Amino acid sequence: MNALQKFELMEVEDIESLESAEIKFEITDLDSLNWVFRKLAALKTKEKEIKQLANVERDRISQWEQGELSSITNSTSFFEALIQKYHSEKLVEDPKAKTISTPYGKSKTRASKEAAEKADEEKLLDYVLENGLDEFVKQSVKWADVKKTFKIVDISGEKVVVDDNGQIVPGVAVKPASISYSVEV
Repeated sequence: MNALQKFELMEVEDIESLESAEIKFEITDLDSLNWVFRKLAALKTKEKEIKQLANVERDRISQWEQGELSSITNSTSFFEALIQKYHSEKLVEDPKAKTISTPYGKSKTRASKEAAEKADEEKLLDYVLENGLDEFVKQSVKWADVKKTFKIVDISGEKVVVDDNGQIVPGVAVKPASISYSVEV
């Protein structure tokens, strides 16, 4: 942040203190609009500086955290592998030993049945369509493409959406025109 922007921020603080004293600032001409834009530019620069500093600190803390947790993660994986090996050996001896419990923890197993899994969506869709399994296919409208073919017309003082043949399209409404404002600094 340069010296001019620091000065602009000091003026912002002065204006904010005036605002609380029931004196309201208003934009009345191009000079006052320009003044406000200078203040916004200084505030955006200050905001950017704060966010950059915060991101640098977040990255530094994240790196520290990863360093501290890596040895813990490795040790945890090692001990869990030992437990899994022990439990699998016990399951061979006694297939009903689904849970092994101690005062400090439990090792549990859960068997799952084999199940079908989607590998190639396109091949599966082709198969379903070729074999008449249409009830398993969901359909949706390609809105971005279809709305290009529609027109908005005025019928008896009411705006409606019609297709290329002039028929009213059900399920489609007319969103009224509006103006939106944005500020760029």
